[in-house]
Amino acid sequence: MGKIKIDKERCKGCGLCIIQCSKHLIALSGPVNKLGIKTAKTIKAKGSNACSGCGICAIMCPDCAIEVWR
Repeated sequence: MGKIKIDKERCKGCGLCIIQCSKHLIALSGPVNKLGIKTAKTIKAKGSNACSGCGICAIMCPDCAIEVWR
């Protein structure tokens, strides 16, 4: 099982991580960061829908705002 950490101040809300997550565990947040941007946030899931730790979201992030641990 993996864990996703998103740095809200680095994220620019491009949505590439959202598109690439096969488990649909990332979405745009409601609140904005210091730059006024809706950033990515993780969605909690359990069982077979939990994060596998594949890291594709972190690879796709152009701002290196995502870290993934297995």
